[in-house]
Amino acid sequence: MRIYFCGSIRGGRQDLLLYQRIVEKLQTYGKVLTEHVSHGDISEKGEGAELKDDRAIHDRDMDWLVTADVIVAEVTQPSLGVGYELGRAVAMHKKIFCLFRPSSGRVLSAMIRGADSGCQSSVFQVRDYSEADVETVLQEYFSSLKPNADAH
Repeated sequence: MRIYFCGSIRGGRQDLLLYQRIVEKLQTYGKVLTEHVSHGDISEKGEGAELKDDRAIHDRDMDWLVTADVIVAEVTQPSLGVGYELGRAVAMHKKIFCLFRPSSGRVLSAMIRGADSGCQSSVFQVRDYSEADVETVLQEYFSSLKPNADAH
């Protein structure tokens, strides 16, 4: 299974340690195409040292998004990039699982929360969680996916 992980980079790196835990858990379910989101050497300025051109970053990430079987997004830290990725993934009819921590004191965008139909089988799901439960929440989601989700 190919997993596209979304997390804030230029919108703020406050959740970096949590992203590392999420990516580590996701790697037990398949190949994480965007594991670099969890790398500590990427600052809020982005990947400038490796890919100087924003277009190159966009095009590379869109290529990964197209090939992904499922998108997992940590949406607690607001990020224009994550919102853009989710919108593109919806247009591609991808399975999307968004993670939000109410304990942050933030309120999740209605455009994200409202995209979840509330049905367990929905292709767009939003799950409130606590940091202590992130691995369990991911395990529950991935075990609910149909067995043929990774066939390609």
